[in-house]
Amino acid sequence: MAETSTAPTSQRFPPQIPYIIGNEACERFSFYGMRNILTVFFIDYLLRTQVPETGLREAQAKSLFHLFMAGVYFFPLIGGYLADRFFGKFQTIFVLSLVYCGGHACLALFEDNAAGFYTGLTLIAIGSGGIKPCVSAMVGDQFTEKNRHLVKKVYAIFYWTINFGSFFASLFVPLLMTKFGPAVAFGVPGILMFLATVIFWAGRKHYVMVPPTGPNPHSFLKVVFSALKGDAPKGAHWLDKAKAAHPPEAVEGVKAVFRVAGLMLPFVPFFWMLFDQKASTWVVQARAMDPHVGSVVFQPSQMQFINPALVMVLIPFLTVIIYPAFQRLGWELTPLRRMPMGLVFGAVSFVIAGVFQVVMEGGTTLNIAWQLLPYIVLTLGEILMSTTGLEFAYTQAPREMKGTVQSVWLVTNTLANVAVAIAAALNVFTGSAQFFFYAALASAAAVGMALVARRYVVRDYYQTDAQAPMDGRNPSVAPKPA
Repeated sequence: MAETSTAPTSQRFPPQIPYIIGNEACERFSFYGMRNILTVFFIDYLLRTQVPETGLREAQAKSLFHLFMAGVYFFPLIGGYLADRFFGKFQTIFVLSLVYCGGHACLALFEDNAAGFYTGLTLIAIGSGGIKPCVSAMVGDQFTEKNRHLVKKVYAIFYWTINFGSFFASLFVPLLMTKFGPAVAFGVPGILMFLATVIFWAGRKHYVMVPPTGPNPHSFLKVVFSALKGDAPKGAHWLDKAKAAHPPEAVEGVKAVFRVAGLMLPFVPFFWMLFDQKASTWVVQARAMDPHVGSVVFQPSQMQFINPALVMVLIPFLTVIIYPAFQRLGWELTPLRRMPMGLVFGAVSFVIAGVFQVVMEGGTTLNIAWQLLPYIVLTLGEILMSTTGLEFAYTQAPREMKGTVQSVWLVTNTLANVAVAIAAALNVFTGSAQFFFYAALASAAAVGMALVARRYVVRDYYQTDAQAPMDGRNPSVAPKPA
């Protein structure tokens, strides 16, 4: 049953938020600076002598890139679990940030050594992936009932900050690789990751620290196993069979995980299949385009700056103008409406890029500026899907399951990148066919998600006050219509 708070509302962000935002800006510069040059680095440096044929080398580069990204989004499962159960979010983020820094050091030191370079990528996958669910969940932990109305705004700022770091990384790191080589190009993001770690550590005395639950006799898996073995009255939810061995709130937490997973896992991966290919397939396409735009020569990897630049403009535009306008018209763009729309926009962006590829296969060399159009459409899809999903995954979980549900959201990216990595390694689709194939998958997923969303019952969970994590009181649960 929901608790009703009578505390006055606050219009100010908690003072610890700037530390988390500053950390995120530097960390995202480090990650995207490294990530956005990976495909070109594989093609032009690491794989050049191992795979002489250009087409096969491009396919292998794409496969390696998406395999790395799959790791980045798999480790949230482990990081979220360790933070929730044993170490807490702060300690998990800090320790894995040091691992993350070690990975960046390996990339800079072993640019011409495959074993050393892959070791660095593995450490970055562990570090970056491990902290992902913790940082985004820790943002929400700083808010209570009296300022819960600010959560939507802070997540918009949080996502804007991600793109602030990504913008400058995408614009400048490819130039560093062109002018100074891979060691410098990978070294600069490493320095920013070290700075991110220092900023996060500096705010340690200000954070609301939600304590870990410790070994939990009522954990997700234990509740599920009890439900599989137990008995329940006919017509009851299958998880209710676990109530004989576990408290109702534990069973409700597991139900929340399954509700979110049932909405996201079957459909969201199809968006990430499209989105993450802007750093692989779209970069390969850009390599075949005329890079001259007026007096400026753009590097293929550099075109990715368009995405974060657009996000920084479009998030305020959608939040301040478009969403309220739809609300005034009587058709609110709820999260369950935005996410399927994001899939549609993603599909359209790939159709546009596919048409460009058809034209280029016909012998016409397109200017690289043409990529602006699909980037605009894909970015609209990203905002509708990703910003919304980040907030939605947090609010739909009880306190004990927030890290786990955040990990469910992030692991959708793992599934997507594994699929793309396999397809690229097998070289199943080439040329324009690959664009239309992924567009068709995303379109079908949009229809499926819209149908499932119509039956989803939204339940928002927030802490009742700043002491709730410390004194053990239950979070507030606010059911809302879909």
